Amino acid sequence: MKRLLLAALLALSAPAPAWAWSNHALASYRALEVLPAVAQAPAVAAEPLEDFLAAQAQPIARLLQAQDAWAQQHIAQYPPLPAALRFDPQAAHTGPQALRLAFLHALRVSPESRLALYLQPDPWGPPATQPKLAHDAVSALPLREKDGEKHHFVRLQPGEPVAPLAVIASASDEPDYGMDVNLFEDSPSAWGPTYGFGKLPFGNPSLDFATQAPFHMGFFYELPLIYAAAGFLKRTYPLLRVHQYQGLSELAFQSGHPYWGWRFAGLALHYVQDLTQPYHASLAPGYSSARLIGIQLLALLGMPQGKNDMVVLLSNRHFVLERYESQMIQASAAAHRPGPLEAALYDTRTDAGYPAWGDGHAYVKDTVARESHAAGEAVTAQMLAGSPARYVNDPGFDFGVHAGGIDLMAEVARQGGDARATLEASITTLMRHFGAHSRNLVRGIVGTPVASD
Repeated sequence: MKRLLLAALLALSAPAPAWAWSNHALASYRALEVLPAVAQAPAVAAEPLEDFLAAQAQPIARLLQAQDAWAQQHIAQYPPLPAALRFDPQAAHTGPQALRLAFLHALRVSPESRLALYLQPDPWGPPATQPKLAHDAVSALPLREKDGEKHHFVRLQPGEPVAPLAVIASASDEPDYGMDVNLFEDSPSAWGPTYGFGKLPFGNPSLDFATQAPFHMGFFYELPLIYAAAGFLKRTYPLLRVHQYQGLSELAFQSGHPYWGWRFAGLALHYVQDLTQPYHASLAPGYSSARLIGIQLLALLGMPQGKNDMVVLLSNRHFVLERYESQMIQASAAAHRPGPLEAALYDTRTDAGYPAWGDGHAYVKDTVARESHAAGEAVTAQMLAGSPARYVNDPGFDFGVHAGGIDLMAEVARQGGDARATLEASITTLMRHFGAHSRNLVRGIVGTPVASD
């Protein structure tokens, strides 16, 4: 039985969306503009990464070493940082680019990460006055309309005053710009084989978006039978990234570098927000272990269609959930009229009902991921009830291929008010979680309790 289940789980590692919410920045603006600690924070001066690293090289080295020791104790199947990659503060004496590269290697992110001085302007705000910035200056990934939308970037100059809300919201989308791409031994990169993460645990190592998936997904609540058959599912690292960037944010604030305090906080936000998407916290929402085994048994008997169909359906449902959320938030921004999604993101009433943030590890795993995993079956059922059947229940249609040309909101509306209400209710619930957990992370970093808001 274990072998049957393992084969079925391996089938699920076929290409699937590795991003969660399509543009984190748009939702982060709304979730955090109601948090006084962010919205009322004074402007900060934009600071190049190299300046922060040079000023704090010794404390950063100590922090990264402590974080590696922490991860060995708290993260399942965490591979220790190779000695050759430890951050050497003496790199500051060899020039800013060498220091930058040493830092990126010690974090074990792509050395092609841009970490440029930029903003993604709030579409609800006044038009940006800064010069536009090319996609390639911000993202290490090739230009493509992720989920049918475009990103707009503007350039910041060193020393330019900028609102913390804009810094943290913009950074919350940044890990999808190639920072976690090709970090594995079998990745087509020069750095992957040196990082110590071993081979890609699931997915196709030749597809960039697949190689970032283990850092943006966390399968913490599958049945023991699943883990017994597929221990590789424990090799996911969103908890690592949250801990790394939270620590760097706190160091930056404490040492007088508030721009990077907000910037690193935004990077940490991304992984927490990813885990509010049930398809990032559940392996196969709506599929029981028995069903997985049955599907694989048929495949071994020469009937693989069920297995192939399952992979397509899971991918399609993942995409549909994100596409509809993306269209909802873009439509509201274009009309400058808040809708149910914005109301959910603004809603602070549930914030205090969650545990204190602490170091983030228990909160992210035991609160965010657990809540999201538990929602997977209900969200899937609501999606099936509210979406056109072709998109969520027809394995002959690949939604990901056609997503950019599909007006999903219009098609759902044509199905009637009940269908639209069902789907939007599901998404607004998830966005309420998105907003609450985003605010609680920020409170944890800046030390502001909920009651003081």
